[in-house]
Amino acid sequence: MTFVLAAVLAWAYLLLFHGRFWHAGPVLAPARPAQMPPVAAIVPARDEAEVVDAAAASLAAQDVPLHVVVVDDGSSDATAAIARRHATVIAGTPRPAGWAGKLWAVQQGIAATHEPWLLLTDADILHAPTHLATLMAQAERTGADLVSEMVLLNCTSAAERMLVPAFVYFFQLLYPFARVNDPRSRVAGAAGGTMLVRRAALERIGGIGAIRGALIDDVALATAIKRGGRVWLGHSGLARSIRPYPHAADIWRMIARSAYVQLRHSPLLLLATLVGMALIFWTPLLAALFGAGVLRALGAIAWLAMAGSFVPTLRRYGLSPLRALLLPFVTTFFMAATAASAFDHHRGRGVVWKRRAYERGV
Repeated sequence: MTFVLAAVLAWAYLLLFHGRFWHAGPVLAPARPAQMPPVAAIVPARDEAEVVDAAAASLAAQDVPLHVVVVDDGSSDATAAIARRHATVIAGTPRPAGWAGKLWAVQQGIAATHEPWLLLTDADILHAPTHLATLMAQAERTGADLVSEMVLLNCTSAAERMLVPAFVYFFQLLYPFARVNDPRSRVAGAAGGTMLVRRAALERIGGIGAIRGALIDDVALATAIKRGGRVWLGHSGLARSIRPYPHAADIWRMIARSAYVQLRHSPLLLLATLVGMALIFWTPLLAALFGAGVLRALGAIAWLAMAGSFVPTLRRYGLSPLRALLLPFVTTFFMAATAASAFDHHRGRGVVWKRRAYERGV
């Protein structure tokens, strides 16, 4: 009974007092700023031949001026040649000690440009023609130094339909957008697929070099900028990722590369996280299915509250709300990937991502 009551109280808190994390918004409507300052788009790209053409073309097709710079981060394929059709391409130099690979590529792109605003984006993101103007209008309207969006992720394969909405859901749970956007809150977050940044704010924190070793670089950047400025985070209706994750193993690797980093490589935080997730997501289901009387009723209430919190994200991806009832099982996948990330770290096996050992920065 104690565990079930704890789960019920936990869901009451999360739904009522945790920054409305379960909302499917905010989403920016297309808009134009009163003034459009010069912007440079910086796109780090490593072995992105399959997606960079469409992504760079969408940046070149913005309905406001944009200087597009692709930094070829040691690709072994035709990334540079393909990107050159739509953008200025910089050949990246070897990464200095202490720098994460992606951030070193971003630094080289920033150093090669002078525009007062920077659009930091990934090589797999498709931008609608009105996207940049809409981002700038939001920065103008709010006075934000960083405007970021969680782009729509690819969600077509069976694995993606089962796991991608939960990935977005857990991101919102960690970084409730309402709290991120509240200047009075210390919560800061951003989504690396789309980050429009004021150069002056970046210089104020010491440039990208201030977070040079960060492996969760988007959140690190938002945290640094929010200490002396304002950030805004929402969902995008004007940008989407075209990177496919056709198999569960692909999504497993995506989670594992940063899950234990998020927990600061702490076994105690790992244990607390796994126990907490089991309590919150599994106790209601077990009580509803195998309990009796009041215990079963409380479990059912908490299970339905949990499922209801997942429905807005499922609808955003055009999926049936009935999938929300499976959230405890989906959560188990994320718990296992997180535990595996920690296990690999402690036995000296970092995650390899695009021929680069991720955690060990090799």
